[in-house]
Amino acid sequence: MARTQGSHSDITGPRVQRAALELFARHGYAAVSMRQIAAEVGVQAGALYNYTADKQSLLFDLMRGHMDELLAARAGQPQSGSPLQRLEAFTRFHIRFHLERPDAVFVSYMELRNLAPGNFEVIEGLRRAYEDQLEDILRDGVRTGVFELADSKIATLAVIAMLTGVTTWYRSAGRLSAAQVEQIYWDMVRKAVSAG
Repeated sequence: MARTQGSHSDITGPRVQRAALELFARHGYAAVSMRQIAAEVGVQAGALYNYTADKQSLLFDLMRGHMDELLAARAGQPQSGSPLQRLEAFTRFHIRFHLERPDAVFVSYMELRNLAPGNFEVIEGLRRAYEDQLEDILRDGVRTGVFELADSKIATLAVIAMLTGVTTWYRSAGRLSAAQVEQIYWDMVRKAVSAG
């Protein structure tokens, strides 16, 4: 439900989403109540329904927002070059994008099971659109003899899982910088798919 003009919906709406994201990432979707989200924002529980229809809508909006942002950011990246150059660009982009959003990544992957069927289909469609970009690169590499893969779909899912997994352990105060991690992961991806 939209707020009336002159309200603070442009401020409170994003605060509701940020609070929900942090709470879902910390405690899990099923363990978080609308009352907890309201308390985090500093509004009455009933006021949340001015910004979202229900908790399921909040989860879906967070996941869709993450995927829309990912696809838009990816569209802004260079798409030309050899398969090896494009794979490197994809790898480095994926790591940089995801390291900046660990809560969104965690919720987007771990809470898929809590989406209503229709919402799940939408998010899966967006995920497939992203995965297809990597699979196209891998297929081009196989076709030109640069990559050697038994199955491009499985390779796509494996590479994305490996790259996304960096968000579970990386800490900016750790012994490796983000740039070092990016380089190490690129070396692993390159070796995993290279022919010869």
